[in-house]
Amino acid sequence: MNVVLPCRGSRFDISVENQWPGSGHFFSYLIKTKGGRMLKKIENLPANVVGLRAEGEITKEDYEKTLIPLLEKEHRRGGRVRFLYQFAPDFTGFTTGAMMDDFQIGMKYLRLFEKCAVVTDTEWIQKSVQLFSSLTPFPVQVFKNEKLTNAIDWLSQSIIESNLKFELQDDGVLIVHPKGPLRREDFDQLSSLIDPWIETHHHLNGMVVSIDQFPGWENVGSFIHHFEFINAHHRQIRRVALAVTGVLPEIVSKVASHFVEAEVKQFPYDKTKDAIAWVKG
Repeated sequence: MNVVLPCRGSRFDISVENQWPGSGHFFSYLIKTKGGRMLKKIENLPANVVGLRAEGEITKEDYEKTLIPLLEKEHRRGGRVRFLYQFAPDFTGFTTGAMMDDFQIGMKYLRLFEKCAVVTDTEWIQKSVQLFSSLTPFPVQVFKNEKLTNAIDWLSQSIIESNLKFELQDDGVLIVHPKGPLRREDFDQLSSLIDPWIETHHHLNGMVVSIDQFPGWENVGSFIHHFEFINAHHRQIRRVALAVTGVLPEIVSKVASHFVEAEVKQFPYDKTKDAIAWVKG
């Protein structure tokens, strides 16, 4: 479905006119802005939550002076954002104005988010968020303004621990230790760690996958998402070492060498230190 939200005055006119590629642009859809200075940072939130409150009519200046710096700061920090976006009761809409390209916003910031709570009494925003949240790679919940504290509590709750333990060393070498069946969320978290580094340094020097026995995937969707991760990143990784026990990793390493640009080599699990030395060599 192709959707665009042109603004006439201060009200939205929803029509099918231009391309809107989909889930990668969920947040750009919500935050296209122009006009006054009514987008404000919410203070006194839990340490792991950042939030913005939209009041009155939101403008391009609000977007550029409040939202962009906040996302850029979190992006440079390399962490993931638990984002609270509140549309206050006096929110009236978005004025027309210059807007950042949908594709750029989706590609740059989508994987930055860990969870998002949208707080609004505006019915069309509630329905829109519920529709597109199913396409985002992170959990999204909608709350009414009277349930603001519930939204904050939900954002603060712990997320299931990742089955991937990973460390990005100062020299651009990524060490990965799978601990259980791999899930799509594991690869989203991994992307949020390495993508800022790649954006700055253009590549990772190497990646080492170290595990005694490969645990497999949680489901078919996780398997597909794993290969999407490989497809998106293999050109930015110089060397990949598999320090894994078993026949399957040996087969995988041989097959992978034919369709990824990174140099791939297998090591016994008990030679993980040798694998790290090789990718750094």
